[in-house]
Amino acid sequence: MIRRLSTADPGFAGALDALLHLDQGTDEAIERTVAEILARVRAEGDAAVLDYTRRFDKLEVASMAELELPRARLAQALEGLPVAQRAALETAARRVTAYHERQKQESWSFTEADGTRLGQKITPLDRVGLYVPGGKAAYPSSVLMNALPAKVAGVGELVMVVPTPRGEKNELVLAAACLAGVDRVFTVGGAQAVAALAYGTRSIPQVDKIVGPGNAYVAAAKRRVFGTVGIDMVAGPSEVLVIADASANPDWVAIDLFAQAEHDELAQSILLCPDAAFIDRVAASIERLLPTMPRREVIAASLEGRGALIQVKDLDEACAIANRIAPEHLELALADPAPLVERIRHAGAIFIGHYASESLGDYCAGPNHVLPTSGSARFSSPLGVYDFQKRSSLIEVSAAGARDLGPVAATLAHGEGLTAHANAAEFRLV
Repeated sequence: MIRRLSTADPGFAGALDALLHLDQGTDEAIERTVAEILARVRAEGDAAVLDYTRRFDKLEVASMAELELPRARLAQALEGLPVAQRAALETAARRVTAYHERQKQESWSFTEADGTRLGQKITPLDRVGLYVPGGKAAYPSSVLMNALPAKVAGVGELVMVVPTPRGEKNELVLAAACLAGVDRVFTVGGAQAVAALAYGTRSIPQVDKIVGPGNAYVAAAKRRVFGTVGIDMVAGPSEVLVIADASANPDWVAIDLFAQAEHDELAQSILLCPDAAFIDRVAASIERLLPTMPRREVIAASLEGRGALIQVKDLDEACAIANRIAPEHLELALADPAPLVERIRHAGAIFIGHYASESLGDYCAGPNHVLPTSGSARFSSPLGVYDFQKRSSLIEVSAAGARDLGPVAATLAHGEGLTAHANAAEFRLV
């Protein structure tokens, strides 16, 4: 079911490339539909949003006011949760908040000997839009992971959009929104929700940045509105790479591979291990445990299509391959993982040791679960407080500083043929 590879095989490099390749070319039909939706919402505002909500979510309402949930409704959802669910949600929220508070950046400046002051001013975004999947695919954990860093950053207003097909609301999602301090919630989804957040309507305020996961239509809409607003990322399928040695529990490794594979058929689960006998044990665990999984068909399709058990020469080679893959999630299921941590350059999140399952990171460990996918960990980072703060440079020049810097700027400006630039510096040489 799941392919077996070895780095000793002559064609391994090509096999690895083929395994990692995922055609994410644009679907022209989706792009055309999204372009039409964006244009209509931009031109017609609330009327277009209402029409698309009726068409796509089968939700008949007379006005946008019926699509906004009051704060009291969110509080009702929180109060109505079973005790265990509420406790879990509160624990997760507390841990996520505590972690992200350590990411806050502060403004700074320094003054040079001539009195010139230089620095950086940190400012939170004014308003952020949070897209949350609704209906059957409802993820309260995503509410916490997107909303809480924004609140820690000091974002002035957080506007959440969540589809409620046929009026179906997820109480956990609403409770998470209440707990995370979301300011406004609209039961709108799809590309029309992204458009409303990006352009603003009479009822839905324009935001500065849109974060949160969604389907192919949402992803296409986010790509198209980037530049009008900021976006967090356009995420690909979920990924886990496990580096294990014989000290690991094969059942634990197998279930961690399943945990990613159950997301969808395109999710990717890969094991790197130097011990062939241990790989055999993991393969046996996969065969034994798979029939017990409620989502076994999805898991099986994912493992068959994009999964692999790969025998490596040693852990040095495993590190090299891990940096080549740059996975979203990297697990180091090793007797002594510490030396490898320092050698990993590219990974969204690194789970260290046998007890650090990726699922703990998804829900409650504290670090953000919104992570770079599809190799983008080579150049991007997990979502964090820094995504909701922006930086402005501070330049305060004294008279003495102008005398020092003016000739330098003028010389370079003349060299570029920009006389007015040069004159602006020279006029201040008094």
